[in-house]
Amino acid sequence: MIPRYSRPEMAAIWSPETKFRIWFEIEAHAASKMAELGIIPRAAAETIWEKGGKATFDVARIEEIEREVKHDVIAFLTHLAEIVGPEARFVHQGMTSSDILDTCFNVQLTRAADLLDADLAALLAALERRAREHKHTVCIGRSHGIHAEPTTFGLKLASSYAEFARARARLKAARAEIATCAISGAVGTFANVPPEVEAYVAEQLGLRPEPISTQVIPRDRHAMFFASLAVIASSMERLAIEIRHLQRTEVLEAEEYFSPGQKGSSAMPHKRNPILTENLTGLARMVRAYALPAMENVALWHERDISHSSVERMIGPDATVTLDFALARLTGVIDKLVVYPERMRANLDRLGGLIHSQRVLLALTQAGVAREDAYRIVQRNAMKVWESDGKVDFLSLLKTDPDVTKALDGKALEALFDLAHHTRYVDAIFARVFGEGADCR
Repeated sequence: MIPRYSRPEMAAIWSPETKFRIWFEIEAHAASKMAELGIIPRAAAETIWEKGGKATFDVARIEEIEREVKHDVIAFLTHLAEIVGPEARFVHQGMTSSDILDTCFNVQLTRAADLLDADLAALLAALERRAREHKHTVCIGRSHGIHAEPTTFGLKLASSYAEFARARARLKAARAEIATCAISGAVGTFANVPPEVEAYVAEQLGLRPEPISTQVIPRDRHAMFFASLAVIASSMERLAIEIRHLQRTEVLEAEEYFSPGQKGSSAMPHKRNPILTENLTGLARMVRAYALPAMENVALWHERDISHSSVERMIGPDATVTLDFALARLTGVIDKLVVYPERMRANLDRLGGLIHSQRVLLALTQAGVAREDAYRIVQRNAMKVWESDGKVDFLSLLKTDPDVTKALDGKALEALFDLAHHTRYVDAIFARVFGEGADCR
């Protein structure tokens, strides 16, 4: 993670200070339960909490020890012993490094998921507000980048709202899946640390005991977590690309807010570029990139190896910090997005009424014309308008085509060009997305 794309609260989850504090809490909670079970003296557990709980762990000292012993958990335990004193011999009884590392990693991931959930809640609120604002702002819908039929800008945003509502549900499920704890000792058999210790530590940390840990928590859980983040990133990119397309000069139906004093180009003073959504597209690529190594981490050797360790030291912070930043940025883009209804209407009329071709086709078939013939008649007129770049009016052509007028009179044709036909179910769609008890699945 780099400062440019980091926000303090999420970055703090992955700081050495936070990590070592969680490590201590795992060890201290385990000691408390071991004391209750009579495995270690109760006074020892109290001393561990009293001295370690007040301590500020010296990151530089731990790193110094690690350079000598070449083992991060041992380095921490050595430093903790310097703080706790003789009673430190009762720390880590029957436990193995993975008990600390895996449980801590899942604590960090659940905390990160909680921040991401808040990010999604803020984004959903912004999308709903702007969707309602533009519920009836008519614009052209496009397929393959080409004008298709009318829609509303509110429906575009409502579509993204529903997508991110699904994303939030997936994140909650991923958080639940990752919220497990393993304190089961070497190869996960509990031979030297009873299951009651694991259950107690899990409860204290807001986790659940891992049913079977084989010394490490199974990495399919982590693969699912990072895959869920990748899907969120893809949804984020879809919305960002939509805004980038709408900001193109030839379209210009919406654009990112351009603040006073902002400059778009070092060479061209007139430029107003979609830099935020372009940035979001790039960040989405990075978050997605972290999903594949998480999946490759699933296949570890036997009961444990550490081929996953170096991967997770990178993807844990990077994926969550990057997505946190990106979601906050996207929320800001939506909040301040500048929308141009007049330009939307101008673009809607750009092709001289061709956007109503399907209605004419259907009306001809309902009037008794064979579909193949109706399609040929409508397309013949439509291509004249297309080739004139919209300078020829579609309705006027239809009114002078005898193959059309023998089936539909002028008044009937004019009724087919009513935009209200395309927006008549907007309220019903909004009720599905935003209504009480609405199901966005």
